[in-house]
Amino acid sequence: MSTAVENREGHPVMQQLVQRTIDLLVASGEELGIQVAVYRHGRPVVDAVAGVADPATGRPVTPDTPFFAASTGKGVTATVVHVLAERGVLAYDTPIVDLWPEFGAHGKQKATLRHALTHSIGVPAVPARLTVPDLADRDAMCALIADAEPWWEPGTATGYHAVTWGYVLGEVVRRATGRPISQVLREEVAAPLGIADELYFGVPASQLGRIARLVDAPGSAEAIAAMPADLPLFKATPPALTPGADYGNNPLVLGSDIPSGGTMSARAVARMYAALLDEVDGVRLVPDARLREITALATADTDRMIGFPAPRALGYNLGRPGADPHRTLTVFGMPGMGGSTAWADPATGLAFALTRNRFFPGPATTADRLSTLIAETATA
Repeated sequence: MSTAVENREGHPVMQQLVQRTIDLLVASGEELGIQVAVYRHGRPVVDAVAGVADPATGRPVTPDTPFFAASTGKGVTATVVHVLAERGVLAYDTPIVDLWPEFGAHGKQKATLRHALTHSIGVPAVPARLTVPDLADRDAMCALIADAEPWWEPGTATGYHAVTWGYVLGEVVRRATGRPISQVLREEVAAPLGIADELYFGVPASQLGRIARLVDAPGSAEAIAAMPADLPLFKATPPALTPGADYGNNPLVLGSDIPSGGTMSARAVARMYAALLDEVDGVRLVPDARLREITALATADTDRMIGFPAPRALGYNLGRPGADPHRTLTVFGMPGMGGSTAWADPATGLAFALTRNRFFPGPATTADRLSTLIAETATA
């Protein structure tokens, strides 16, 4: 994969502006290690890094350093599904039970792949007793979810499926292709784009030494404590499975096929989003017609897990970080708890990604700031 940054369309300062911004963030102590990557119309215009990947050793961040980016990986999972749909392997309105009969238990037989993509299948929770080793047992997790009683009739409401979402889609992919989603990601998306060693579900043991080490930011515990104790999302996700530095540094999490989260470099996931919008070095993941279908507003209902309306497309959130989502509905992507994010905008041709290792569970101020900076600079 080429790492050259080509400034285009009258914006020769974008790389320098982003680099200066993240250098200042690291110098101030607000950030520890950070990557920012931007593509426009299929070509790289920003590939900037700053700080350290591992504060214990001083290992610096490089453009190919993968970061655990939590639910930013959900956008990668959705992309795998759409690539398979474009090839006729999957169809959005196929009942999940057609591929996975056990999933129909307790009235879930009408749930479709479209319902899964829009967090509408009604199985957002896992038992409070679960631990990280449980997550690593894919077959047991899928059996547990298949046998779960839905919180609502599939398709009648939406609510963020923080943990279960990836297992449902991952199992659908496995049953349709005979391959785990980590292998499908590598073979059908990452390898063609030249990013197979920077975009992962399940990091090989030989590559774990390259991963950035997360550090909980000051105030992380207070930020979680300040959230409403009765928030349904908390009841659905046990504390042991809530992302944080210990969780994201755990080799079992990093090495397992858990497609509710992912490990990636910013330039890799930005390149993936760019290839949804345009051809990137000869590779286009989906054509324009599919892109319009998968990025159209699918639901803007109040999310039952977080308590406010959440505009969503098929597997992606809608709206640019740092902006009113209802005013930026052309933007699609996924943030990750901790402050990483990735998105793309067909209206401007931009694909953006930011990864960081100072993990903070509250507002993603750096991602919001850089997203706004890129959007405004690109349209200046």
